[in-house]
Amino acid sequence: MNSVEAERLEFKEAKNNFDLEKLVQYCVAIANEGGGVLILGVTDQAPRRVVGSRAFEDLERTKSQLVDRLKLRVDADVIAHPDGRVVAFTIPPRPLGVPLHHNGAYLMRAGESLVAMTPDRLRRIFDEVVPDHSAEIVPAATMADLEPGAIEKFRELWRRKSGNEQIDRMGPDQLLADAELAPDGRISVAALVLLGTRAGLGRHLAQAELVAEYRSADASIAPQQRLEFREGFLRYFDELLRFVQARNEVQQFRDGLIIRDIPTINEVAAREAILNAVSHRDYRHAGSIFLRLYPRRIEIVSPGGFPPGVTAENILWRQAPRNRRLAEALAKCGFVERSGQGADRMFEESIKEGKPRPDFAGTDDYQVALTLRGDVQDVAFLRFLERVGQETLVSFSTTDLVVLDIVHRGEEVPKNLASRVPQLVEKGVLERYGRGRKKLMLSRRFYAFVGRKGEYTRRRGLDKPHSKMLLLQHLEQFETATIQEFEQALPGHVRHAIHRLLRELKREGKVVMLGSKRGSRWTLKK
Repeated sequence: MNSVEAERLEFKEAKNNFDLEKLVQYCVAIANEGGGVLILGVTDQAPRRVVGSRAFEDLERTKSQLVDRLKLRVDADVIAHPDGRVVAFTIPPRPLGVPLHHNGAYLMRAGESLVAMTPDRLRRIFDEVVPDHSAEIVPAATMADLEPGAIEKFRELWRRKSGNEQIDRMGPDQLLADAELAPDGRISVAALVLLGTRAGLGRHLAQAELVAEYRSADASIAPQQRLEFREGFLRYFDELLRFVQARNEVQQFRDGLIIRDIPTINEVAAREAILNAVSHRDYRHAGSIFLRLYPRRIEIVSPGGFPPGVTAENILWRQAPRNRRLAEALAKCGFVERSGQGADRMFEESIKEGKPRPDFAGTDDYQVALTLRGDVQDVAFLRFLERVGQETLVSFSTTDLVVLDIVHRGEEVPKNLASRVPQLVEKGVLERYGRGRKKLMLSRRFYAFVGRKGEYTRRRGLDKPHSKMLLLQHLEQFETATIQEFEQALPGHVRHAIHRLLRELKREGKVVMLGSKRGSRWTLKK
């Protein structure tokens, strides 16, 4: 009742009836959005109230009609409520790669309206089941479009990773055929991306290009250095890493009597970010990958949005390789893991160095934008992680580190990470505090370790006797006070908790309320 209406939730009054065609349209749109619920018999404007609905009294017949029209099973339930009959239709998500339509119109939600799907939304749905583009054959390409030096580099890396000495005895044709980069001598997109010559890529896959720029300040219009790599990835990867490291400043911080150095750009995180951009970008788009290096951050923008099913929120555990053949070849070289651990490493390295988590702001349906920031923001938190690492960190996952970082920054732990909280509380690195809906904070152990015991007490809040005494002291100083002024005096308490304390003080005969509720003030009882 208190939820905000969105793409996957809709309320309708429908007191007497609701048109079946309209029901079908809503089911189509909600299924295209990933599934959700349509509720009849409730007002759609807040504050909502149950008004009851007589629509679709024969629910079994209605469900049968929906199956015939949608080819999906929509569950329908009657919820008995004192204020009337409520009907809830639970709509499943559409099949993978198949948008639903009503009379030829592919519908989606736009606010409270139903509108036709935009071409880019349709394309992304159809792309969910598109074959691996990197495995497609480029008909006009030949072995002459591949760089011999890159082929030998691939051979060396594959043999070193696999330990198979037979790889050294294969001819180039056999080597690429066994790696499925050039089956039967036909050159694939993945082969061009990894091994192509500049001329070959110019003829067949010009978008397989990476542009690297360095700017000394955000306001710089022109880069101080610009490199354009239009050749096989194996030919320029080492040079690209040297470009990043050459501009990588070292930050110093004091740990007791010892001064320690931390590079601004973590080499492991930067490496994984580049590999992700090359292996997961959409090579059907004409754009290039852009790497922009600044003194305190690195930005990488690659064409094509996230693969279907992947978002910035689930990237740590949802894997959906867009270019499987390319990813497999990179795994043979030891560059990437087939299980897809690149994002994990970026998050781990950033958090362990006290830096902000990888930021995907700017990502949309047409590009993935990643920013790795290099400022060490809290040396104390970094030292605490190192100390915990010496004791128990070996059993912590990347998700655990993300939860610790979220709590440390005062953010709310999202629902999809909440399952890790009990284990972290049990390990003594997190604590719950407050009444009602508990909040989370780093444990007393952290504040003791960094010498902030007073901050621990302040953040955890005063106990009830101390809180009541503080309210009385405030009234002694100012004679009267509003609830807003009490909130300033007790910033760690929500309003209803302060009201509860005031009611107890009133029962104890210590305070009285003056005036009406809206404009009321509190004062000490004479």
